[in-house]
Amino acid sequence: MKNKEIVSATIGGCFFAIPYLALSAPILPSLLIGVAAFGAGELVLGENKLTLKDTNRSLYNKLKIANKQNNHILNMIPRLEDETLKKQLNEIYDSVSKIISTISKHPDKAKKDDNFFDYYLPITVKLIDRYDEIENQKLSSKESEKFLTSTNKMVDEINRAYKKILSDLYRKDIVDMDAEMKVFDSLLKADGFNDADLQVKKEEN
Repeated sequence: MKNKEIVSATIGGCFFAIPYLALSAPILPSLLIGVAAFGAGELVLGENKLTLKDTNRSLYNKLKIANKQNNHILNMIPRLEDETLKKQLNEIYDSVSKIISTISKHPDKAKKDDNFFDYYLPITVKLIDRYDEIENQKLSSKESEKFLTSTNKMVDEINRAYKKILSDLYRKDIVDMDAEMKVFDSLLKADGFNDADLQVKKEEN
């Protein structure tokens, strides 16, 4: 039994026992009262917490697609030969995973990241796929060599951009927490808890 079912059963049992045993009420009305109490407990305790899928289907689908694209990036890494590029892509995968996780927990943070989901990430996947295709052909033309070199530079820029996007998601939280710590520090000092006092109390203890 789940916890909510145990609680509901306990409530129903109590509502049956009190009229039947304590008040000597007939068994049928007591049983009906107990069943009604059990049903009420199930309704109250059985309310499920709304998920992102329930509250924002559009964002839920966007994150689902992004997660699929990110897994594609991860699966492409072993196929590539360039170790520097593979390292960059591992970092990109890590950043994207954290971005998806953060926005899943805090949907309000997604307001400024439409370009990330609608353009940046799909183009990143397309770029890696094309790089893998060209690399596997073992072409020796100047155009192919130029493309591979340019892609390496582009992936490095993408890596830095995604890290900044992740950092920006927490910028407001960091600023707010910093301000709160300063207020807290001021209150401690106002109440006589400065560094010297704390050191004296530490030595006394």
